Formats: sequence, structure tokens, C-alpha cells
Amino acid sequence: MAVAAMVSVQTGVSLAVPVIHDHGALSTSSLRLCWAALALLLFVRPPLRRYDAAQWRAALILGGGMAVMSLSFFLAIERLPQHLTVALEFCGPLAVAALGARGWRALAWPLLAAAGIGLLVSGDARMAGGVDPAGIAFALLAAAGWGVYIVMMKRIGPAFPGLQGLAVSLMVAALLSLPFAAAEAGTLRFPWEQLACTAGLAVLVPLVPYILEINALRRMPAAMFGVLMSLEPAVGATTGWVFLGQGMSAAQMLGTGLVVAASAGVVRAGR
Repeated sequence: MAVAAMVSVQTGVSLAVPVIHDHGALSTSSLRLCWAALALLLFVRPPLRRYDAAQWRAALILGGGMAVMSLSFFLAIERLPQHLTVALEFCGPLAVAALGARGWRALAWPLLAAAGIGLLVSGDARMAGGVDPAGIAFALLAAAGWGVYIVMMKRIGPAFPGLQGLAVSLMVAALLSLPFAAAEAGTLRFPWEQLACTAGLAVLVPLVPYILEINALRRMPAAMFGVLMSLEPAVGATTGWVFLGQGMSAAQMLGTGLVVAASAGVVRAGR
């Protein structure tokens, strides 16, 4: 389930790039969240009035993390290649894992990841137009949102039965993202082409991955889940190449490998 979630996420990201260029990053990201939230709310039918303050607090924090992660990532992917965006965003889970690691040797893994990201940035900087600083900032903001997502997804599962916690959190994320979408588009009346495209994208990201991940976390230790998720930068680089034609130099492939190795290493160090 964890591996399938990664493939679904990165395929959805690659397929979303043309939609972003045609209609805008914020509205495309928000509409994906809205479609996913609507689908889960209709399927799960969570009893919203029965939740206590602690449950709502957890759902609000997770929903806020989802909104930040989604909006910022799409703003970044609009400006940067997918392999660099995913590697930078992966600083979020890497930081979460590093905080749980024991011993000074665990600090070597973030340094290894930084070296890998440096290779990716330097390779893209040689391309025409260079690397967009705003794109890097948005990717790092998405990393912070992903860090919150990881911490809260582990807590939301036991706090709610079934998929209720995920449904409520997605509803919160959708509501938080809508003002940004309206500000970008100037209206809440979106073109039907964008509505149709984002409905399909919502299945790939975030609906299917969120369901797979929350169930995976219920069945396996967080450390093992983290090791598997360390493959995300490599999966993102592959789908970016397959669907978008975004190739990488040998040095950038090495950089991606360093990020993957660092992510797996820091998770194992924290076990």
C-alpha cells in the first residue's frame, strides 16, 4: 500500500503540471482537495456533531498541514522540475525522522541529503533560466506541511474510527484552500475543463494515497513506513521523466540517490 501510494502521488503530480500551466496552481490544488473531500464525506458520512474537542483539534491541525503541503507543492512544481521539487519537499519527513534519531552519527544523514539536493540544484541551475528561488521557498514550505502531515496522520488513525479522521481533515484542508483558489481565479466559478481534470487528479492525489497511507500506518511500524517512503524522490524523478520529459544528468541522478539513502538511513537510525 505504501509503494502504491508513492506511485499514485507522483503520477498525479506529473499529470497535474499541464493543468497547472493552463489554469493556475492554487485553484488546481484546491479543487483536487475539494473533490477528494467530497468523495470521502459522501462515502464515510462522518458524524461531525459527535466529535469532541481533541478530535476536532487533531483534524484541524492535520487539515492545515494538508492545505499548506498541497498549495505550496503546486506553487513549487509550477516553477521547478519535479525531481527537485520532490527532493526539497522530502526535507519535511527527513527532519521528522532526524528528530527521532539517536546519537550524533544520525546528523550525518541530513548532511548527505543536503549534498544530494545541492547536486540537483546545481544541475538545474545550468539549465536555461536557472533555478527559481521562489520555487525553492514554496517547496520547503511544502516540506514543513508534509512534516506536520506525517506526525498527525499517525495520531489521527487511533483518534477516529475507520476513515472518519481522514474525511474530516480533508474537509478542513479543502475549506482552508478555497480562499486562495478564489483569489487566484477571481471567482469561484471555475471552468468545466478544470473541474473535470481536477476530479480525475483527485483520485490519484490525494484520495487514493491518503487512504493507502493511513491503512499502511495501521499495519506497519512507522520506521518501516519511513524507509519505504524514502523512495519517493526516485519515484518522482522517474514519473517526471516518463510523463514530462524532465531528464537528469548523471550528477543529478547521484543527488537523487543520496537523498534516498539519507532518508532511509535517518529512519533506520531512529528505530
